[in-house]
Amino acid sequence: MSSAPKDLQPHQVFDIDGVPQGASKCFDDDGRLKRTGTFWTASAHIITAVIGSGVLSLAWATAQLGWIAGPAVLFLFSFVTYYTSVLLSSCYRTGDSVTGKRNYTYMDAVRSNLGGAKMKICGLIQYLNLFGVAIGYTIAASISMMAIKRSNCFHESHDKNPCHISSNPYMIMFGIFEIILSQIPDFDQIWWLSIVAAIMSFAYSTIGLGLGVAKVAESGKFRGSLTGISIGTVTQTQKIWRSFQALGNIAFAYSYSIILIEIQDTIKSPPSEKKTMKKATLLSVIVTTLFYMLCGCMGYAAFGDLAPGNLLTGFGFYNPYWLLDIANAAIVIHLVGAYQVYCQPLFAFIEKWAAEKFPDSQFITKEIKIPIPGFKPYNLNLFRLVWRTIFVIITTVISMLMPFFNDVVGILGAFGFWPLTVYFPVEMYIAQKKIPKWSTRWLCLQILSFACLIISIAAAAGSVAGVILDLKVYKPFKTSY
Repeated sequence: MSSAPKDLQPHQVFDIDGVPQGASKCFDDDGRLKRTGTFWTASAHIITAVIGSGVLSLAWATAQLGWIAGPAVLFLFSFVTYYTSVLLSSCYRTGDSVTGKRNYTYMDAVRSNLGGAKMKICGLIQYLNLFGVAIGYTIAASISMMAIKRSNCFHESHDKNPCHISSNPYMIMFGIFEIILSQIPDFDQIWWLSIVAAIMSFAYSTIGLGLGVAKVAESGKFRGSLTGISIGTVTQTQKIWRSFQALGNIAFAYSYSIILIEIQDTIKSPPSEKKTMKKATLLSVIVTTLFYMLCGCMGYAAFGDLAPGNLLTGFGFYNPYWLLDIANAAIVIHLVGAYQVYCQPLFAFIEKWAAEKFPDSQFITKEIKIPIPGFKPYNLNLFRLVWRTIFVIITTVISMLMPFFNDVVGILGAFGFWPLTVYFPVEMYIAQKKIPKWSTRWLCLQILSFACLIISIAAAAGSVAGVILDLKVYKPFKTSY
């Protein structure tokens, strides 16, 4: 993918002041280089963003809710995500869906439809959420790297060595990788990373599913109950908190609305970006729901009340141990890519803000061309190098301080689900379509939004309670598994 021409370079993909030059062979209607994204690349971006580490906690979430509520909640979240994503994709252009003014980011769409004050609230929630996702992914990647190390250690010692390992070196290793990859300038240049990551997510989800099926076949019975984890295994209070936390975990597993507009901005037209995005969303949500149902349900069937917080580290170290190693390696590769897909909008936002605030600063705006034999020269920007490196270091240190995968996932899901997946898409759609207040359609949309708010509050409460319990027994930087 080629980068934007010189005169557009400082603004990257996120400038909303592009002067339309009329569509031509090389440029789109907003004067940008022609977008080249398709139904397939958009689907790959979505699947990369959706089938993330969230899939690994679904067996645990299903175990808290049971055979009736578990699959029902999974299906409900998939429907809400699809419906609100379609509403959100209608907001990519303001006015006409084919020729209207483009909104390059989620925040631009909120500003166009709801005004500046709501845009600031949206931006704060969106970027805090992206920051949190980076922490969640660092924790998940280190857990998988440790699982590989431990399974090999167990195998070599014939299960005699307890193989205690600290997660810190693995988090640092992951952070170093992300510092290097974060220097890819912008979102449309990481399409290849998305495709690799999407393939990996299918690989490890399939292995997790296969191992679940094998464990059920081996024991000859489906574990679990209609109402979930039994009182006795946990107390009544714990069951309530865990059920709430499970809602947060499922919400996290479906959350990609925060980067939907950014993905849509990579799609070429005609047909209109909205049509392509609608199809890509439908395919992605069907595929992910199918995977989620299978992984969540088979994991629960295999382990019952003892379903682990991370499905692939819960199988113990049974043979074939190499298969678990492949699955965990696939998770790490997937998370390396997913981290970038999520963080690019945040990187670009800060860089655009800095370029506008200090337009004369050489440190912020100057691009140094570094020749790469056989490739185009790489544009090194010192501000990008320093700021993105600091960002990755901060997320890595926080991950080392609080490595509780399940609770972090629950908090992130709860915090981002209602405002970003439901509230803003619904409000923007109402504003754009001028739906009259108190009409049947307006009431139905508001009821949907309010119901999702209640779910988010419950999920947040459950996850915070989980973190408080974990912190009682945890010593920072000293943990080993």
